[in-house]
Amino acid sequence: MLKGFTDRDVPSMTGNTVLVTGANTGLGFETAKVLAGRGAEVLVACRSEAKAEAAMEQIRQAHSSALLKYIPLDLGSLSSVREAAEQINAMPRLDLLINNAGIMIPPYELTADGFESQFGVNHLGPFALTGLLLDKLDEGPAGRVVNTSSLAAVKGKFLFDDINAETGYDAMERYSMSKLANLAFSRELDKRLKASGSNCVSIACHPGIATTELSRHFPWWVMLAAPLFALLANSPKQGAWPTLMAATDSSLQGGEYCGPSKRKQMAGPAICVSQRKIDQMELEKLWDLSVELTGVDYLRNAG
Repeated sequence: MLKGFTDRDVPSMTGNTVLVTGANTGLGFETAKVLAGRGAEVLVACRSEAKAEAAMEQIRQAHSSALLKYIPLDLGSLSSVREAAEQINAMPRLDLLINNAGIMIPPYELTADGFESQFGVNHLGPFALTGLLLDKLDEGPAGRVVNTSSLAAVKGKFLFDDINAETGYDAMERYSMSKLANLAFSRELDKRLKASGSNCVSIACHPGIATTELSRHFPWWVMLAAPLFALLANSPKQGAWPTLMAATDSSLQGGEYCGPSKRKQMAGPAICVSQRKIDQMELEKLWDLSVELTGVDYLRNAG
């Protein structure tokens, strides 16, 4: 698809149930809005019911017949993740999981379970949620998991010896590691799904540079450049194109990485982009560590 993928290329999603984490704002909201407009039942998963209701009302204003349901979910709390999964597993079906929610360069803090917040919210929460929902996804003929990474993954490195940043906290370094973890998890998940004979596939994406609420923790000197940043960046609607491609493009077989096609993957319609190399030992180490920290064990012996 040389021209690239946009929201106009999203097919009918009627009959599909889709879970979008962080669907109350930014890329998640734009993704949910498009999918609801194509007929999907969209599960809007986030911490705040008030923000979810406001987002759903906006979607209904654009698509009066939208099928929407709020799912309470705090990815920084494994008990919340388990409660959300229990609620979703009781539903008739789940066809698509979009792990979109995340945080970016906040001040140092720990999750409810004692993990450095960016690694906990951006990786461990989605890892656990995916594992808890995998059987439900596998009930259908073509389940799909989408994991949202970032251009920051290129600079990321795994700090396995200090996973909670106890010896010092560099917010951008930890963000980059969490986004590398998203990419690594997505790749290893797809490999293990294929080895297990699952009907599901896993596909990663990144939005390029998009103007979203994730930037709220940027330092003041970065925000001074916001007008220039806005000229170079995708809007949230455009930033959602790689997510929508990863979620709905029927030509994808699993394992791909979708990102913007222009300005060195910073903006433009979505295409399949190259992935950075990650050592297989690191992929396996991340998987085993994630199982250990979350207590959610799945596909351990696959592959």
